[in-house]
Amino acid sequence: MTWVNDHWGDIFTLARSHVWLAGIPLVLGLLIALPLGWAARRWSRLYPVLISASGLLYTIPSLALFVLMPIILGTKVLDPVNVVVAMTVYTVALLVRTVADGLSSVPDHVLQAARAMGYRGFRRFFGVELPLAVPVIAAGLRVAAVSNVSIVSVASLIGVAQLGNLLTDGYDRFITAEIVAGIVACVVLALVFDGLILLGQRLLTPWLRVRGAAGARS
Repeated sequence: MTWVNDHWGDIFTLARSHVWLAGIPLVLGLLIALPLGWAARRWSRLYPVLISASGLLYTIPSLALFVLMPIILGTKVLDPVNVVVAMTVYTVALLVRTVADGLSSVPDHVLQAARAMGYRGFRRFFGVELPLAVPVIAAGLRVAAVSNVSIVSVASLIGVAQLGNLLTDGYDRFITAEIVAGIVACVVLALVFDGLILLGQRLLTPWLRVRGAAGARS
């Protein structure tokens, strides 16, 4: 506890950097995965191609991808953009299948009713399909968030500052308290992301609360 008390400022600074490096790719990845997942759902021939390709992306070792990013992007080795882009790739890899499965979970009779009411194209997607797919997509987003928080810590090996620095520095200097602080901070951050996603899901699906309340009364 003495070490933690003496380094609160450092922990907060690293945690703030970790939030950006894990959070921005989560948003970017979702925005990219939505049209890809929709395409996989819309055209059955594309489904195996997109799902297989996105799955292969996730098999790339994180350290190797972090090292390759400066070569691909033409950025500096210590540029945080390298981590953001790499983590966006991993997020897309996780979410394409989730989005496709979420859209596929919308019942056919609901889609038929939407068509009968004049919902077409993007209006039907944003007004009917996407809202009903939110619970499935949110579940995948929670997995991606925890994965991002974990993988970002590897970036400390290439010199990008975040909570992983506590783990590597603590290991190098045999400071157990620093290692424990890094682990706990990552876990807490993952729980915060998870809670925010659950809150967002709750706000975007008010009908689920109404259904739950009706079921409780009956």
